[in-house]
Amino acid sequence: MQRIGSTPPVRPVRVDELAQLPALEAAADTVFEALGIGPLPAPATAEEYAAALVVLVAGDPPVGLCRIDAVGGGAHLEQLAVHPDHARHGLGRALLRAGCAWAAGEGYDALTLATYRDVPWNGPFYASEGFVEVGPVDDWLVGHGRPPEDPVMGRFGVRVLMRRPRPRHL
Repeated sequence: MQRIGSTPPVRPVRVDELAQLPALEAAADTVFEALGIGPLPAPATAEEYAAALVVLVAGDPPVGLCRIDAVGGGAHLEQLAVHPDHARHGLGRALLRAGCAWAAGEGYDALTLATYRDVPWNGPFYASEGFVEVGPVDDWLVGHGRPPEDPVMGRFGVRVLMRRPRPRHL
């Protein structure tokens, strides 16, 4: 379990919690409304969460989540979400660090993610944790056998693919 400050410990999701995750993701997406971003695509289903490589959560019941999927043989951070009532206390950072540690511990060379370049709690936040911009999201997704993002995503700002390599000492 990983903890930052007084945040709840990060742990793997329990099967009985999967049905709670779509509502958590939807609640977390509401923070984008203040920037005029939305509505965003529907949250993942419980089945999609169950199919992930790993889902890490914080809280009991979960108030934050980190979902990592397999994309092109690599680990891809598909979703990082914190309920707005629990935001700005380091929970997102704790979940992200736990996800990075999980990917490194499983032998993945890097962790990738798609994000808004200019939203403060997106691109700049991930850059502060060692992620670097690789290029346009859709180019990367198509190059890895996945469809491009829902077109609504690109209407609200520049979307980029970011990558954080596994630390060399692991």
